[in-house]
Parts: sequence; structure tokens; C-alpha cells
Amino acid sequence: MERNIIHMDLDAFFVAVECQRNPFLKGKPLIVGGSSRRGVVAACSYETRKFGVHSAMPMYLALQLCPDAIVISGDVEAYSVASHLVTDIIADSAPMFEKASIDEFYIDASGMDRYFGAFKWAVELRKKIVKETRLPISLGMSVNKLVSKVATGEFKPNAQQHIPAGTEKDFLAPLSVDKIPMVGKQTSTFLYDMGVRTVATLREMPLKFLISAFGKNGISLWNKAHGIDDSPVVPYMEQKSISTECTFEEDTIDVKRLKSVLIAMVEKVAFQLREQQKLASCLTVKIRYSNFDTETKQMQIPYTSSDHVLLRLVTELFHKLYNRRMLIRLVGVRLSGLVHGNHQISLFDDTAETINLYEAIDHIKHKHGVEKLIRATTLGVGRKVRMEMNMFKGNLR
Repeated sequence: MERNIIHMDLDAFFVAVECQRNPFLKGKPLIVGGSSRRGVVAACSYETRKFGVHSAMPMYLALQLCPDAIVISGDVEAYSVASHLVTDIIADSAPMFEKASIDEFYIDASGMDRYFGAFKWAVELRKKIVKETRLPISLGMSVNKLVSKVATGEFKPNAQQHIPAGTEKDFLAPLSVDKIPMVGKQTSTFLYDMGVRTVATLREMPLKFLISAFGKNGISLWNKAHGIDDSPVVPYMEQKSISTECTFEEDTIDVKRLKSVLIAMVEKVAFQLREQQKLASCLTVKIRYSNFDTETKQMQIPYTSSDHVLLRLVTELFHKLYNRRMLIRLVGVRLSGLVHGNHQISLFDDTAETINLYEAIDHIKHKHGVEKLIRATTLGVGRKVRMEMNMFKGNLR
């Protein structure tokens, strides 16, 4: 049976929500992001993009390119509510779907051609979303997630594009290599320096050469250049929280050591949030004394997935919680109140330097493992304690 994979992506999502809340902004050059000079662009309207403005760009540069742009700080909760409206409509209609981020979805419509027509059904679903939410959304459909996602991006906004089976290579061939999903600035620059600028040229590169240049990522590059992607649509499940606990081999009262363990745990859960493109709005710290008494403290926090924000708050909660001066056998950290979103959603108050730092850190951790890059204060922690990561998931509805 031929696969029919649909990719749906809300057009300029943050901007569209803001224009819905304030019609005056419609058609205006609009930037959502940090308002200070050192802030960054979280999202921008198509009216600003023609000047070269794009997400993750330093705000001062964006305003130099488009000095008439209106800058607003954004509202994460409003975006989350709008995202859930779209999710509910898709959940009511789709046989199987995956929510990839706050504004992005994959639907497996394989087999539907026998009854209605997969692309015709996708177009009808898109119309329903636009009618019921008044939010613009684009779609691409092909035999796999890779080509469908590229098609959506190429024909946005208000796109509804079908790449028929067997034409994937022809569609991808003339595109720039940086149009391939997960090919970042570093990889594309490396390819450009080798004279590889289009997917067609990349496809001519021997697999052995790509492996020697990019390691295991070379195999992924080769497959993507050939339009190969067998990854399934993963049924959507709403994750409720991310937590980790550390049980000491021997009970301790060493506050310095306790803080080092908490720092190591925060680094792990924050990295997981960013990997899953999620943010947390509630933080809980847990301690268990040697007599097995267990105490917790939690606090509501601004939506974040940033280490430096969470580390400060975890330390603050720990000092409020640990007041009995008894030996401790366990400490734990839990992040809850999760919302979906691109990492951009947490950039409203970050600087370009902070963003670049986290991108570099996450790149190293993703490539070489979480333990390969840690803060100096946590050196040795991994050898002394046992950490168990617990994922709690609940149903979508």
C-alpha cells in the first residue's frame, strides 16, 4: 500500500494569533520577540520577511532591516490555547496524527485513496481548520514525512501541495541543501565550502565520503538527498511531566554535593525539554531524608527550557526546602505544565549570545551524548550516584 503522509504547518503562527487578537496588526510588519536591543526575533510576519528578517535574528539587526516593524513581546499561553484548538480539530478527523511542535502536525492518511482521496481529504481538513480557528495553515503531502515537510515550506503561505509518488527526487533536486530538515547552518556552510549547494549535487556525493565527513549523520544526509524517509507517524500522546531522581549510595549532608547533583539533573531535564521542543511552567524539588520522610516544594515559573533560569530557581527551592539538617538519601527535580513549541518560543527574553550558546551545547550533546558536556561543578557526580529518568505520559484527550 502506498503511503500518504500529510504535513500541516500553521503559517507565521505567533503572528497570526497576535493579528487575531488585535486586527489592527494585520498586514503590518510585525515582530514577536524580545524588545531589548539584545533580544531576538521569535517570529515575524511575511511583511517583514521581504526585508530579510527571520526568526532567531538579533532584534537590533531586524530593526535595522525593517525600522518600521512593530515589536511585541508575545503571549505563550495564547499560542498554546490556539494550538490546542487546531489539535482538537485534527484529532476529531485524522485516523492517526503526530504533533511535532506547537504549530506542526503529521498525519498518516495511507489507504484513504480507496475511499475518498487522501489529498482531497487533506484539503478539506485544511479548510475546516481555517474556518473554525481563523488561522492560516499550509499542507504538503507525499510518500514520507521528509518530502511533505519540505513541500509545505517551499509553497507557504496558504499552501496545499501534493508531490506524487516517484517524483520526490525531481522535486528536491533544484532546492538548496539548507532546505533539508535538520541541516543547520554549520552543516550547510561546510557543504557550501565544498561546492555542494543543491540537493542534486549532494545526491552525487558518494556515501563513503559523506560518512567520513559527517559520521553517522552522513547516512542521514544521503537518504534525505534521495528523498528516503521511512520514519513513521507516531501517535500523539500528551506528556505531562519530566522528572529525575538521584538516590545516594550513602546518605549525605554535604550541601555542596547536593547542589552539584541538582545542577546535573537540571541540565539533563532541560536538554530533554529542548530536544522535545517543549517548555515547562512548573518546577518541583523533592528531598527524602534518611528516615524516609519526603518533602517537596513547587513553584509556577515563566515558560522556559533554559538551564540558567532553572538552575537559579532549583537552588532557591532547595534552600527553602532543606531546613532540618538531617542526612538526605534522595533528591529529585520535576518539570510539569508542559507546552509544545519550537525553541523559539522561549527566546522572548534571551539574547543572541544565549541562543547561540544553547544551540552549540545541544549540538554537542546530541552528537556525542549528554554526559560529554557538563558544568565543572558536576564533575564526578555521574560516578557517585544513580540517576533514573522517569517519563510520565497521559492521553491526549
